[in-house]
Amino acid sequence: MSNNSQSSTLTEKQESTPVSTHKFLIHHRGDHVGVATSPIQTGEKVVGIYMDDNSDVVVTAKGDIPLGHKISLVNLDCGEPVLKYGVQIGITTAKWEVGDYIHTQNIKTARW
Repeated sequence: MSNNSQSSTLTEKQESTPVSTHKFLIHHRGDHVGVATSPIQTGEKVVGIYMDDNSDVVVTAKGDIPLGHKISLVNLDCGEPVLKYGVQIGITTAKWEVGDYIHTQNIKTARW
């Protein structure tokens, strides 16, 4: 009886979409972006770790995200402030959805 139960559990796990170990970091809870610690592929379900409390979040990437680049953790409209490190680092130049690749095409710096 326990063999059937284990077999059923293994089959269910194999059929589900796999979730990788963490592939991005978030500096502070409340930040709008995470930073890729390894390349992320479109459609990949990835785990991010909040550095301030070690909790995690799972996001599905909507685009390829290179190592060191940003992934959106929130939905934002065009012209909204972007938070990273708990401070505003930029302003959106396009609408964002969770999982979007964030780079110069959809954010401008808050410095200039």
